[in-house]
Amino acid sequence: MLECKVYGAEDLRVLEVGTPEPGPGEVLVRLGAAGICGSDMHYYFHGRVGSFRIREPLTPGHEASGVVAAVGDGVSRVKTGDRIAINPSSPCGRCAGCREGRENLCSNMRFLGSASVFPHVQGMFSEYFVMPERQCVPVSADVSMQEIAMSEPLSVALHSAHRAGNLLGKSVLITGSGTIGCMMVLAARLAGARHIAITDVVDHPLSVARAVGADEAVRVDRLGPDEKLAASIGEPDVAFEVSGAASALSTCLETVRRGGTIVQVGTLPVEGIHMLANLVMQRELDLRGSFRFGNVFDHAVTAIASRQVDVRPVISDSHPLSEAARAITLARDKTRSMKIHLVPN
Repeated sequence: MLECKVYGAEDLRVLEVGTPEPGPGEVLVRLGAAGICGSDMHYYFHGRVGSFRIREPLTPGHEASGVVAAVGDGVSRVKTGDRIAINPSSPCGRCAGCREGRENLCSNMRFLGSASVFPHVQGMFSEYFVMPERQCVPVSADVSMQEIAMSEPLSVALHSAHRAGNLLGKSVLITGSGTIGCMMVLAARLAGARHIAITDVVDHPLSVARAVGADEAVRVDRLGPDEKLAASIGEPDVAFEVSGAASALSTCLETVRRGGTIVQVGTLPVEGIHMLANLVMQRELDLRGSFRFGNVFDHAVTAIASRQVDVRPVISDSHPLSEAARAITLARDKTRSMKIHLVPN
């Protein structure tokens, strides 16, 4: 079988390796589709994501669907031939975060395709891989493997919407209209948001954001030097900063209404930023973080399978695993691509 390994910056190798076998409580999965995420791009282009640096060959990939190829002893949740979504999170269940029901803050988390721990947790850019049964969610609905693989990014957005509190009837600003920005549009609408504005500096992702339901899409780089975003969209109740740009966080701080809420979803520069912190005090803003996702993955799978949300406009293209480096390069070009998936050869 084929497996992708990143050895360092711009050093990705597609290797022929043996097919693993499932042990007790494990499932052998044949890849259906694996989404290329921003973190996968960072591992490929830079050899690191923030402070998570590659120290041994890493198989990326944490957004995937597949088909059960075989099961180990004691497996009962899925059977051979089932189509599944894979939850990339494996919390310990014992630490303070887990005991409080905040599994995404687990101090012993093992997250697929991540260099956050050593040895690294290998991901799913592979034709076959073994998963614990508990991380496999069966999908019986007639939706594509690419749609099922969108369960992980939708989970990120659902968790972020939960971090914001009640969105029913609220006006929302989202800065950054990439995949997670578009998932935030879907999650905010699902939570009852009344009006959703989204910003970016590239036309293509903004057009996709409109296709999934954004009411307003604004090219912030075309605002005049003295023109404030609030003059165009009003002062939203809640802002989600998704781009990871320091300037976008400043926009959120300046634009959200007094007493409003800002949820930081994007990864800001690791070296830190200059922030207009006094606005948090003067305007009594709530600034909250949102990291990965909590106990919402099954909800995301159900929302996609039932088409409560339609993720299809966000899906751009699929490429075979053997072309992984080329596909990652294409995925970085936001003038042409949104979510690109890797599929078996």
